[in-house]
Amino acid sequence: MNSADFLKAPFPDPVEMPDFDPSKPERFQNRELSWLGFNWRVLEEAENPKVPLLERLRFISISAANLDEFYTVRVAGLRELALAGNLTPAADGLTPARQLVLIDENARRLLQTQQRVLTSLLSEMQDAGIMLLSQDDLSPEDHAMLDDLFLEQIFAILSPLAIDPAHPFPFIPNSGYALALELQKKTNKRVLQALLPIPAHIGRFVALTDGPEGQSRFLPIEELLILKIGMLFPGYTLEDHFKFRVLRDSDLEVEEEAEDLVREFEVALKRRRRGEVVRLTMTANAPSALKNVVMHELGVDDDEVIEMDGMLGLAALSELVIDSRPDLLWPSFTPRVPERVQDHEGDMFKAIQQKDMLLHHPYETFDMVVRFLQQAARDPNVVAIKQTLYRTSKNSPIVEALCEAAEDGKSVTALVELKARFDEAANIRQSRRLERAGAHVVYGFLDLKTHAKISTVVRREGKSLVTYTHYGTGNYHPITARIYTDLSLFTCDRALGRDATKVFNYLSGYAQPEALENLAISPKSLKPTLLKMIAAEADHARAGKPAEIWAKMNSLIDSEVIDALYAAGQAGVKISLVIRGICGLRPGIKGFSENIRVKSVIGRFLEHSRIVCFGNGKGLPSKKARVFMSSADWMGRNLNRRVETLVEIQNATVKAQIVSQIMAANLADVAQSWVMAPDGGFARQRVAEGEFAFNCHRFFMENPSLSGRGSAGASDVPLLTHTED
Repeated sequence: MNSADFLKAPFPDPVEMPDFDPSKPERFQNRELSWLGFNWRVLEEAENPKVPLLERLRFISISAANLDEFYTVRVAGLRELALAGNLTPAADGLTPARQLVLIDENARRLLQTQQRVLTSLLSEMQDAGIMLLSQDDLSPEDHAMLDDLFLEQIFAILSPLAIDPAHPFPFIPNSGYALALELQKKTNKRVLQALLPIPAHIGRFVALTDGPEGQSRFLPIEELLILKIGMLFPGYTLEDHFKFRVLRDSDLEVEEEAEDLVREFEVALKRRRRGEVVRLTMTANAPSALKNVVMHELGVDDDEVIEMDGMLGLAALSELVIDSRPDLLWPSFTPRVPERVQDHEGDMFKAIQQKDMLLHHPYETFDMVVRFLQQAARDPNVVAIKQTLYRTSKNSPIVEALCEAAEDGKSVTALVELKARFDEAANIRQSRRLERAGAHVVYGFLDLKTHAKISTVVRREGKSLVTYTHYGTGNYHPITARIYTDLSLFTCDRALGRDATKVFNYLSGYAQPEALENLAISPKSLKPTLLKMIAAEADHARAGKPAEIWAKMNSLIDSEVIDALYAAGQAGVKISLVIRGICGLRPGIKGFSENIRVKSVIGRFLEHSRIVCFGNGKGLPSKKARVFMSSADWMGRNLNRRVETLVEIQNATVKAQIVSQIMAANLADVAQSWVMAPDGGFARQRVAEGEFAFNCHRFFMENPSLSGRGSAGASDVPLLTHTED
């Protein structure tokens, strides 16, 4: 049996590690190296022949974008600590300086591998009729077309810049891409050094007319600009050049005593734009004099420079994932409208009145969350709406619905989190819009991010007020909800409604939420609740009862929680974890963590939901299990420095859906699973040719969620199988 099938396969034989000391920091994996391991797994999908060709290209783009953000945030923070002489080790014992050395070694290998994989994919794309050209591949007709395009759409927005005492070196923003040029004047042979920054809003690839056999053809923008240097610098010839790209420190610093939080964030965003350079990538074999000028002006040392023999800025490859070639993309998939909502002719309130409903996005459409708020905005019986907003789309239908409700005279309160990294500016714009519509806009706490996903609608029904509540594991973002797997719980349960109201009162008025009934929140009670439940499971094991924990999340790094899991495993609790990204725990060590196993699921959709199930003395799966969904990963920031939710599921159908459908399918997945070894490495479990490999994403696309089945009934959990290709 495949060891990646955590639902049926026995726990693997533990690994002997005679030199391992469980009392020392080595019992933890390094957070940063574990994250890099996750990005290696993302890149590995770009080499998976079972993934459509352009989707494989998208995986390279995702890997590159991930690595950029990692440098601008995580590496930038470590660099600052190291420069300050900070020797405080991480949980695993590594100092900031040592971590930077290991990160640099790993990241350089990752960048080289990205180039190797890209070269292979470009060859396959050419065979499939998608061509990335160079100047040498252009026909006279191409040159004529590019002349017109350059003059009409590009020339006017470029700023060619000389580098000399009269022209100081320009500011290159974060993710800025530029050409460094060495030119020679035709008349007197005088050498001119110059820069040509490439504006971010210009597409990275220029689409040419189709080839003679219908090929889709593209030219990188930098190739076009080199071709047109004579028009940008008349009277000069190009002697040499190189391309470079800048990443800057993007962490925000906000004054703790800021009187106007919005204004303070606007100032901080400007500071971020000018953050110090943390990585400079450039094309190989750059002319030394020009290279030295660029490095000096950007203030970087040799160890912060990466020379690449290949393309820079691979995140932009997403532009080549073209809709006109559906044969090279994932098969189309339309998210379902839950049958229960259809039974009630689209009325969300009637569907929720029937009983609690859990939607599994993107398999069930996120439009139901939008519809819930749109109906609330237009319903004359609705008197109040409260909503958290961490990340949302640019033209958000949710913000539109909240504005409509406020303009209609309803009481609307929106908690807008300004500290949502890289969405701060967008959230400021949304908050201004909500305020203009008449909504009450609050920003929570200066020292805590509000990461909880809660929406409440108070509706007058007869002589009573009924609170309808939505709890989510993901953001209120209709775009990312198409690819992120998340849970949405809709309920009119009174206890959950009271809990949500208390949380909103905490966020808007600092009123401490006391006597929460079905909810735990960080930084107050979430972590103590988790530790208590883990300890209770260990007590069941010591009492000879079945004891088991299933958990799923993006990241597990909190040392106290990891130690609690180690202790529970040593007491006999069987612990199966599905961790997409960072994992600081070391599974499978004999005599220490032999009852813990970990795997990562990476595939068509981004696993994002957070779930934990405790056997409660009955093992798993069981109707007696205690089941929770959460907005929080098990990291110090989520458990100690954010407002997060942990919702206990009481409804029997929803509980069965989470345990026997969602968690069971993730545990049973083989096709998209990597299993973690004690040394922190992850290995994909190979499947023999012709052998059926269960794919949880495919299963969810083909089977409706239990609690949304309506008149079809919810008594039977579908078998864990799906169609084959």
